[in-house]
Parts: sequence; structure tokens; C-alpha cells
Amino acid sequence: MTSTEPRPARIARLATGMPASDGAGVKLTRVIGTPQLDYLDPFLMLDEFGTDRPQDYLAGFPDHPHRGFETVTYMLDGRMRHRDNHGNEGVLVPGSVQWMTAGRGLVHSEMPEQQEGRMRGFQLWVNLPARDKLCEPKYQEFAPERIPVATPAAGVSVKVIAGEVDGAVGPIAQPATSPVYLDIALDEGATWTYALPVGHAGFVYAYEGAVEVGGQPVATRQLGVLDGELVSLRATSTARLLLIAGRPLREPVARYGPFVMNTREQLQQAFADFQAGRF
Repeated sequence: MTSTEPRPARIARLATGMPASDGAGVKLTRVIGTPQLDYLDPFLMLDEFGTDRPQDYLAGFPDHPHRGFETVTYMLDGRMRHRDNHGNEGVLVPGSVQWMTAGRGLVHSEMPEQQEGRMRGFQLWVNLPARDKLCEPKYQEFAPERIPVATPAAGVSVKVIAGEVDGAVGPIAQPATSPVYLDIALDEGATWTYALPVGHAGFVYAYEGAVEVGGQPVATRQLGVLDGELVSLRATSTARLLLIAGRPLREPVARYGPFVMNTREQLQQAFADFQAGRF
């Protein structure tokens, strides 16, 4: 019998991001999607990008295809313009979020809207269940003012991108995986406990400062894979971290480059459809 009570969360494993580049040579840190942590169902990839050097980001991400999953882009600093071949276009500004469902296929670009200054943020890839992999593509963009902020404890501030904290509900909903996506700021010594939905797979990523999860340390730029749902946080320094979780799909994953399907044959069909201009 499956328990319906949340279990105290512990860190099952730690992973550190690896330098990578994508698009036309944009430098980034890959945290999920590495030999250390290939994927964490339903999450396929997590990239952190952040630099003050324009030469690291100016080339951007020119036109490229996707099929079979969703991308979530969360900007902390800088401006990025999105365009796709289904007529969607928008500019991500600091604090904004883009949730793009590639579904059966699209071609899009993500290009900087700045020539200098800091570009910083995250992109997360979320898998789609087999029944939804060929759905119609969808694009959602949420300005900073659409992202509610909760203050659930002293010294704790939470931007709620997906999920709910003290009645503040994030604008993103995806029934297939019921994601939770929180950007948490903690003053040094601050503590907070949050209950994820029972059965969700989740992780914390400390991108500034350091925290303890159930008494276990997570250092700056470390990802801690969670085992359990009752996440007890304590900041050992002023800290910011992502707390992300979702319902596992428990389906086969076949992926290559920008396509994520369930079988090798479906991957081959994705390449054929793209080359034939059917995206």
C-alpha cells in the first residue's frame, strides 16, 4: 500500500553541474543531463546560464527544433527574445518565465535582446507522457508581476512559479506532471519546511549561498536529489535555491538532441518529419 503521508526528505545524492555550451556557443552549466545525473523523471535537463561577458551569450540560440517535451525558461537577469514557427513571439525580462510545450514539433529561436550586461537564468526540460508527445505546441509567457511571492516564515521569500505556498498559486499548471517550481530566498539562519505532493520526484539546487536539507549540507551550485516530500530547509548563509518537483511518468525515454520520445522508431520518425518540413 502506498503511503499518503509525506516523508521527511533527505538528500539521496548530490550532483555538481558541468561546463557546457549550446545553441551557437552559449556557455552554460549543465546540472541535469550529465554523466553524474542523466535525468530525474520527469526532468530531462537543467541548465544554468550566467555571465557578464557578452561574448558568452551574444550568439544566442538560433532556429532549432523540439519534439516530445516542454521547456521552462526562468530569467533572473537580461532579456531574451523567443520566436517560433507557429507565430509565437515574446521577450523574457528579469523575473519572467516562459513555458513552452513542443508537443508534435516546432522550430524556435531564443536570442539576446542586449549587447552588454549580465545574462542569467535557468532552462528546465520536462518530459511529456506518451499520450501527449504529439499534442499541439503551446507557448505561455508570464511577466514578473504574474509570479506571486509568498513570505511563509521569517527571513523566507518564495517566488511561486508552479505549485502553491500559503495560498499563493503559481501561474503554471500541467496536469501530466503537476509540477512544483519555487525560487526560494533565505536569510542566514532562516528555516522553513515545505511539503511536496506525496510521490513527487524532486530536487533542490542552491545557486547562491548554502543550505541544509534535513540537516544535510547542499553547497553553492550543488543539486540535491530528494528522497521524501517534507523538505526542511535551513540557510547556513544568505541563500537562494530552486525547489523543483514533479510526478514521475515512469515511461521509457528515447532521446537524441532536441527530440525526446519513447522508442527509437519514434525518434527516427521525428528526424524524418523535421527534415520533411512537417514541424
